[in-house]
Amino acid sequence: MATDATEQLVRLFAEERRVRAFAAVALGAGSAEEVARAAGLSPKETAVALRRLREQGVVTAGDGGELGVAYGLFKEHARAAAQRAKDSEASGRPASGSERTGLVLRTFVRDGRLVRLPAQWTRKKLVLRHIAEQTFEPGVEYPERAVNDKLRAWCQDSDDIDHVTLRRLLVDLHHLHRSEGIYRRPVDTPQAGAADIA
Repeated sequence: MATDATEQLVRLFAEERRVRAFAAVALGAGSAEEVARAAGLSPKETAVALRRLREQGVVTAGDGGELGVAYGLFKEHARAAAQRAKDSEASGRPASGSERTGLVLRTFVRDGRLVRLPAQWTRKKLVLRHIAEQTFEPGVEYPERAVNDKLRAWCQDSDDIDHVTLRRLLVDLHHLHRSEGIYRRPVDTPQAGAADIA
């Protein structure tokens, strides 16, 4: 199974209502009404979520209409990922640094928004560097209010970080320098090597 199919599956579960509907089915809800009740969704939200889950093949309906999880699909994805890793190892060509970087960024940054910060420190540094590079021009001075406004936009979809924490992390990692309320991104930002995101 191709990597883009796996990415499609990840995008499917990026929407909270679909996750809640899927969890309800996984926990035994066998009908749309039971899913709505268990997931705390309206009938319309439930119908839309279940339709997308069924289109992607992760939820199935039996002959009697009973909903169930397509566990086989997840096993296929796991087998395909293991095979890709095995093939890569056999060819002597590990995933490149840019492939790893892209995967990390797609996981934690979506549509110009920070979904959440990675727990692993090297990945966290990579995501923070990306935010600094996408948000601030090197050498340009920004007052604190402008920095806060720019970083608030990154945090809109994240429940686990706010703009103040993000600003502090960027300063701590030297992606931003602060002096008398003025922030500046240095011209030479430290780069994370490919080995850092292994």
